[in-house]
Amino acid sequence: MGAYLGVFAVTAGVVVVATPLVRKLAIRVKAIDVPSERKIHTRPLPTMGGLAMLLGVTAGLVAAWFAPSLRPAFRFSSELQGAALAAVAIAIVGAVDDLRTLSAPAKVAGQVFAAGILILNGVALLVFWFPSQGVISLGSDLAVPLTVLWVLIVVNAVNLIDGLDGLAAGIVAIAAAAFFVYAYRVPDVFGQPQSTAAILSAVTAGAAVGFLPFNFSPAKILMGDTGSMLLGLLLAAATISGIGRTGQPTGHDIAAFSIPVLIPVLVLVVPLVDVALAIVRRLRRGRAVFAPDKQHIHHQLREIGHSDRQAVLMMYLWSAVLAGCALAITFVGSRRTASAVLSFAALVIVVTVAPRVWRAVRISREGRAAAAAQAAKPRPRPAGDVAPSEPSSPAGAA
Repeated sequence: MGAYLGVFAVTAGVVVVATPLVRKLAIRVKAIDVPSERKIHTRPLPTMGGLAMLLGVTAGLVAAWFAPSLRPAFRFSSELQGAALAAVAIAIVGAVDDLRTLSAPAKVAGQVFAAGILILNGVALLVFWFPSQGVISLGSDLAVPLTVLWVLIVVNAVNLIDGLDGLAAGIVAIAAAAFFVYAYRVPDVFGQPQSTAAILSAVTAGAAVGFLPFNFSPAKILMGDTGSMLLGLLLAAATISGIGRTGQPTGHDIAAFSIPVLIPVLVLVVPLVDVALAIVRRLRRGRAVFAPDKQHIHHQLREIGHSDRQAVLMMYLWSAVLAGCALAITFVGSRRTASAVLSFAALVIVVTVAPRVWRAVRISREGRAAAAAQAAKPRPRPAGDVAPSEPSSPAGAA
């Protein structure tokens, strides 16, 4: 555990030191995010903060290489080297987008390229354990497209939630920490004494935590697509490596939640749900899937009355509770305990949302009632108008 904590600390420390320097660089090269209708911040902010994260990730992987207990992970496979190369590739794509604004197809092509680097270096969903079936081996005709698809989903999920100061960095830190616990505790099916997934999770969490002090509201710098796509790629690589190297879970009989392939979904449930809702919403309206809008979960939280900080902290809470539930369900020993954990998670979400929703509904009803009452009032006559007089009787009428 000490070696992993050292990797985390080195990564976070380098990001803390590098971020102010990257901020100055972004200002010099005019990598500035300007406010617009689809953005929440109201002042220009330097972006491209992901470059500082990339430096931290590189330092963290170098620290892992020099740790005697972790060095065999580099010799056992090329996964860590592949993750490092893919991280550089996707950070370059993100930096170009932050400077020049790439089209959606161009960004997707860059993401697929980075996923290809991962696959060529062994980071692919080749095997996983399934209840009653044991370890299932997938051929390359299934493993390659599934791996690419998962990378695209996670990268764009992190990219989409990067809408409020500190939101993406905090949620990624929570998800990476939760998956680290899973990868560290579950034995490697190949008998490897250290976990590639745990190293990648520690590095990802360190990069996010190190950047958070500069990105939490009010932000001094934005991570940009350089950072959001980098964090998404690292999370995807960690989860693919983790679920492809775990054997049969032990200690409980909850088969539905003991499938390792479900753990990343549960840990990342908040951003994944946001992606699913965004896709459905845009398809129903006949818009492109990658068309931006301001109706993500964090936007909705602001609409019902939460401040930016409250919305971010609330989504941190949801992520932490749901990630904790995923771990509890994985390691607890009874269905009753698992049911209690899930019920608690649902209660937390309802309690945090319901009062604000009710308040928003009440204010909306009061507003409609006031508007209706105003419309029902007789309109005052304009000054100078004379009320029509009663018609006079004809002269000489009896």
